[in-house]
Amino acid sequence: TGKGQKVAVSMQDSVINLCRVKLRDQQRLDALGYLKEYPQYPHGEFTDVVPRGGNAGGGGQPGWVLKCKGWETDPNAYIYFTIQAHAWAPICKAIGKEEWIDDPAYNTFDARSDKLFDIFKIVEEWLADKTKFEAIDILRKYDIPSAPVLTMKEIAEDKSLRASGTIAEVQHPKLGSYLTVGSPIKFSDLKINIKASPLLGEHTNEVLKDLGYTQQQIAELHDAKAV
Repeated sequence: TGKGQKVAVSMQDSVINLCRVKLRDQQRLDALGYLKEYPQYPHGEFTDVVPRGGNAGGGGQPGWVLKCKGWETDPNAYIYFTIQAHAWAPICKAIGKEEWIDDPAYNTFDARSDKLFDIFKIVEEWLADKTKFEAIDILRKYDIPSAPVLTMKEIAEDKSLRASGTIAEVQHPKLGSYLTVGSPIKFSDLKINIKASPLLGEHTNEVLKDLGYTQQQIAELHDAKAV
C-alpha cells in the first residue's frame, strides 16, 4: 500500500512466545487434571499448575536428560532424549531391545507410560560407554529425536553454527575479534552483516555534521564537554 506502520517487539512478548507449548499444557492440565508425559504421571501428583520440567521435557512427548560416558567427572556429559510414538521401533532397535517393539506391555504410549523411568534407565545403561556425540551419531542413523546438551563453549566452537551464521565472529575496534549471535532468520539471496555495536560517541561528529554543525562548532562542543 505504500503506507508505513510502527513495528513493536518486546522482549517479554518474544520470550512468552517460546512458552506456547507450556501454555497449551496448562489448558490440558485444567481440562484433565494430569499430563501423561510428565514424571508425576501416573501417580496423580499434580497441582493446578504445570509442574516445573526439571530434566523432563514435557510438551506432549516423554523426554529426559540422560547421562552419557564420563558423567561422573564431566558435568556436561548428557543428551536430551525423547520417546515419541513414531520412533518407538527405531529406539528399540538402537538400544538392543527389539523384543519391546511388539510387546503389548511397551508398544503403545499408554502401555509404557508407567514404565518411563525404567525405559530411560535402560537407555542410560546403553549410553554408559558412549560420549554424548557418539550416542547422537548412532541415534541420528535411526532418526530418533535426541540432541547433545551443549555447553556454551561447545556452541561457540560448533563448526555448523559458524557456517550457518548462527554464531558470528565480529571485529571490534577495541576488543579485537569476538563472538556473538547472528540472525536467526536466513535468506536464500541476502547475507546478513553482523557488526559490532558502536563505541560511545563513535558517530557523534558524523551526526553533528549531518545536523549542520561546522567543524569549528563541533570542536567547541567537544571542548565544552557538551558531547
